Amino acid sequence: MSLLKRIEQGQSGGTPNNPAPSGPPSGGGDSSRLSNLQARRVNAPAAGAQAGSYFDLKTRVQNKLLSELDPSMDISRTEEVKKTIQDLFEQILAEENIVLSRPERARLFEQITAEILGFGPLQPLLEDETVTEIMVNGAKNLYVERKGRIHRVPVTFENNDHVMRIIDRIVAPLGRRIDESSPYVDARLPDGSRVNAVIPPISLVGPTLTIRKFSKSPITIEQLIQFGSISAEAVQFLKACVEARLNVVISGGTGSGKTTLLNILSSFIPDDERILTIENAAELQLRQEHVVTLESRPPNIEGRGEITIRQLVINALRMRPDRIVVGEIRDEAALDMLQAMNTGHDGSMTTLHSNSPRDTLSRLETMTLMAGMDLPSRAIREQITSAVDVVCHQERMRDGTRKVTNITEVSGMEGDVITMTDIFVFEQTGIENGQIVGRLRPSGLRPKFIDKIEAAGINLPPSIFGIGERRRY
Repeated sequence: MSLLKRIEQGQSGGTPNNPAPSGPPSGGGDSSRLSNLQARRVNAPAAGAQAGSYFDLKTRVQNKLLSELDPSMDISRTEEVKKTIQDLFEQILAEENIVLSRPERARLFEQITAEILGFGPLQPLLEDETVTEIMVNGAKNLYVERKGRIHRVPVTFENNDHVMRIIDRIVAPLGRRIDESSPYVDARLPDGSRVNAVIPPISLVGPTLTIRKFSKSPITIEQLIQFGSISAEAVQFLKACVEARLNVVISGGTGSGKTTLLNILSSFIPDDERILTIENAAELQLRQEHVVTLESRPPNIEGRGEITIRQLVINALRMRPDRIVVGEIRDEAALDMLQAMNTGHDGSMTTLHSNSPRDTLSRLETMTLMAGMDLPSRAIREQITSAVDVVCHQERMRDGTRKVTNITEVSGMEGDVITMTDIFVFEQTGIENGQIVGRLRPSGLRPKFIDKIEAAGINLPPSIFGIGERRRY
């Protein structure tokens, strides 16, 4: 078996007897790692001529390196492979009398290694722990997010075909596809980072790629408190809600930190419970032992075989779950999630996009109507009131920080209107050096479901709710 084929299987987790699935044709099609690298070798002169002498040199050295690597090498040993690549790299430069400065030599080696074993120009950005999001707007425009702010970076691809090869390398091991008939796709990297790709004709600026990175060491609750994203009292309250099996909905805008908070709240679930997670692209990082992860599946090239979040939620009810955690509700699956919460699966959690706690319930109602059931609004609202106990709303502020702004109880119905009570509210006290200053403060009201928390053997001091002490300013 050739090294190139072994590289392809090593990247996708397959073995010679049990190869990993690859997607059908996708703009260069069910192109595997092997065909991608072979395409580079065939098109090397044209690519080099277009990109200039540096890319020509890089392509020549890379192609010669690929032809001289030992096919029997075990590529699962990454460090050994890198050492072998480096030895051959130095040998090729010496044979061709290529003179480079030490920085140029190091840069060329890193780029070639990233092309063979990683994700090309994206590899350094993926390894940079200060980068939280990567945005590729065509071959020549790359941006990253650091500390909530977007910056342009001096990194480029050779051309749009180069971007497409990297996209194919990401989606093919997952059995997903991207081509003109299906020009966008959700995927994930091996480390769990979330990926979205959009290609022409939908994208007019060339192939675009958005990667939301997940920290190699997950953010802890202590760090959230230190960052000012949430207060210690609010954490104690939410921990009690999770342990007392209350149903929690985490809401907020794009990039507001919903999934991060869901990960942290999920860590409060006791280890002796069976947890089912349902996601479009698996990214939750639960630390409990008894966790079953389910992932939706898009239709194949014939339009068949789609598995939706809604189908997974329905199936999860037959799998004896103690808790159901849905990564995100965005469609008619809301109806089945509400049904699950109302049929003995207490302690379930999910996220959804909204602008405020009140909008969260409005969106839940709208998404329930998308199921096609001709239900009266009051019946839906009664289901929501009965199912959802707490809405935890999070926002990305103007200074780039992410903060929990509301922890709200869904307290009941008055006529046809759902009543809500803020238990914690973020109060902004000013702006210093461009940073928003404020604190998540208790409202002074105790939730009606405090009896459920106490019945679980958890006693929260009145001071958590701001009762019996002066408010701190």
